[in-house]
Amino acid sequence: NINYLRAVLNTEPFIKGEMYTRYLEEFVAESSTIDVLQAGTMTTIQSYPGRTGYWDVGVPPSGPFDNLSFRLANQLLGNHIEAAGLEITLNGPVLKFHCATKIVLAGANLPAKLDDKPVDFWSVIDVCAGQTLSLGQVIGAGARTYLCIQGGIHCPDYLGSKATFTLGMFGGHVGRALRTGDVLHFAQVEDTSKMKKLPDTLIPQLTKTWQLRVTYGPHGAPDFFTEQDIDTLFSSQWEVHYNSSRTGIRLIGPKPEWARSTGGEAGMHPSNIHDNAYAIGTVDFTGDMPVILGPDGPSLGGFVCPVTVIKADLWKLGQVTAGDNIQFLPVSIDTAVSLDKTQNGDIDTLKKRNTANYSKEKITTAVLKTLGEDKVGTKVVYRSAGDGYLLIEYGPLILDIALRFRVHNLLLWLQEKNIPGVIDITPGIRSLQIHYDSHIISLNPLLYILEAAEYELADNNAGSVPARIVHLPLSWDDQACHMAVEKYMQSVRRDAPWCPDNIEFIRRINGLKSVEQVKEIVFSASYLVMGLGDVYLGAPVATPLDPRHRLVTTKYNPARTWTADNSVGIGGSYLCIYGMEGPGGYQFIGRTLQMWNRYHKTDVFTQPWLLRFFDQIRFYEVSAQELLDIRQDFPRGQYPINIEETEFSLSNYQAFLSQESQSIKAFEQKRAQAFDAELQRWITSGQINFHSEQSEQLQEETQENLPENSRAIESSVAGSVWEVLVKPGESVNKDQPLVIVESMKMEIQIISPIDGVIHSLSKQAGEQVMPGQTLLVLEENKA
Repeated sequence: NINYLRAVLNTEPFIKGEMYTRYLEEFVAESSTIDVLQAGTMTTIQSYPGRTGYWDVGVPPSGPFDNLSFRLANQLLGNHIEAAGLEITLNGPVLKFHCATKIVLAGANLPAKLDDKPVDFWSVIDVCAGQTLSLGQVIGAGARTYLCIQGGIHCPDYLGSKATFTLGMFGGHVGRALRTGDVLHFAQVEDTSKMKKLPDTLIPQLTKTWQLRVTYGPHGAPDFFTEQDIDTLFSSQWEVHYNSSRTGIRLIGPKPEWARSTGGEAGMHPSNIHDNAYAIGTVDFTGDMPVILGPDGPSLGGFVCPVTVIKADLWKLGQVTAGDNIQFLPVSIDTAVSLDKTQNGDIDTLKKRNTANYSKEKITTAVLKTLGEDKVGTKVVYRSAGDGYLLIEYGPLILDIALRFRVHNLLLWLQEKNIPGVIDITPGIRSLQIHYDSHIISLNPLLYILEAAEYELADNNAGSVPARIVHLPLSWDDQACHMAVEKYMQSVRRDAPWCPDNIEFIRRINGLKSVEQVKEIVFSASYLVMGLGDVYLGAPVATPLDPRHRLVTTKYNPARTWTADNSVGIGGSYLCIYGMEGPGGYQFIGRTLQMWNRYHKTDVFTQPWLLRFFDQIRFYEVSAQELLDIRQDFPRGQYPINIEETEFSLSNYQAFLSQESQSIKAFEQKRAQAFDAELQRWITSGQINFHSEQSEQLQEETQENLPENSRAIESSVAGSVWEVLVKPGESVNKDQPLVIVESMKMEIQIISPIDGVIHSLSKQAGEQVMPGQTLLVLEENKA
């Protein structure tokens, strides 16, 4: 209300001391605000290009999923490239403007009215003070609509951007989707619009059958996939799974044959690898199910990625919906960079350039360059990860802390050089990813610099780093973990061998006699932090320093869609503390306190993330209730944790390994036997692979003959029935929620269109549905 109060203070009656309460009844203050009368399904504030520079601590860029439509709308208005606007998913809001301005609607088509008059998309629309904009449900192809306002929406920056990251609960409007009653602010600016209407040739074409151009890599054949796997990837039509969202687009299609039988220390499934950084748009095989990572996707993970969507086609991911089909088209990095440059030029000039039609290009290898061990002391492999990312891998596919030291040295070297065009540098277990702007520094000069660095560092491998021992409370087998497993079993995979008890699964796969032994090992271990951001927001990926404490498991196949924040899990040889609520694949052991502090600075949170590379984590046990109390106090600095300063010496550690080598070898052999026995059980039972049955379950159903005065209530989206809120024979009112359908990581209410009585239910909780399929039959009340 600050603007309202300022307006009152500037009135003549107030200045003269003649103000009466009744005066305010007729006083109208024009403020640059928008009232949210209805919020829509998922409406968020986004800005382009989102957050950059924090990939190494697990902060995704966020920003508009369809960045092409968003950028075109802002350019049409003459806005700054970073001006914030609204992203609207599936069903739009109702907004009342309290000040005159100009807007543009872009993206997926939906009914749009300003007061009672329809308005056009891709045109500059004049809005008067007091008018109401009503946006309906998306019609036809596409999933997201964008509303840009001249001057942009105003809200505080978080880590340099206004983009909303709802899972992290920051950015945009208090870190969440809009709700009824919210008030948005914008600036009154001079008209800077470039033209009244966007040329038709520039309007992105939406469809239900998508072609995505991709570059090969970082992981391909013959290392991880067979040649046939790669051929199948490109020749197949992939169906979009209903459980898709801004974190990633899940796909249904043929499962790979795989070039390996397991991932070894990284996990039982052949898709498992030692954690490395991901690229936005990479196709991530989480087990047998591929996921195209979106702008809210994780920065670090332990799954192979055979191809990466080029930057010029990333916008398409924001418009695919459940049931759409996707085909991948391979192109070279040079082609990808050229297409991106052309697209940027089209947006800047609002003119379509005449460009060549790029067709399928021959694919060769995901490996760009290799340096031999004889040259630089350790084998170095440079892998393509799209037209803006490069993945550098060191040594063999093993867990070796000496390799992590090599990665750390290159990280420090690059930070010191501060190379123009380098955006993010993100370490993994035995790898380093470089995110770069290909229009500032191209791939070949970057490779030349990196090769020179290896020769310089070959004889300068630092043997120690400063570190800390951080003692953390752990609620063993916490109820939040049980909730995540139950949700997984209902909506993803009921028969998974790690369900319903992850700790029992860890016991079995490691050949231990009891779950108590699992607990003893966890609380005895000292976990070395090797990466942050796995999964999200400062979440550590860590491994026990003592190999005899390394409990090896496989990861969920496919991954979970939901995990409670700060759950603790084990995957492969690694432990992870989830930085926030989101997807995940590690086997649960419990839950701890926050890894990320959004808004408070305390003695231990000098920045939002708690841990650092090469910290050591040690757990002590607390009850579930104690942890709830700790989680309330810790972000405010009211719960102290013990942190010891130390140093980690590589030479001392290697001496320890040598001294205990026989005992370590015996432990590893016993563990390997149990691992192999579990793997054989999976192969025999067919559980080693997972095939989604969505396509078979969602075949078109024949419509039943409806009783007189009844109507079928249908699902408006593809998804899973999360909850049925009514029973047969129950009376319901118009606009009453009847069923909740989970789709695209959102809970969508199916509302009663009339007063009536539930005649029968056609779907139950856990069943999957397609748009138009009957959920229930509603008998209309007779007047």
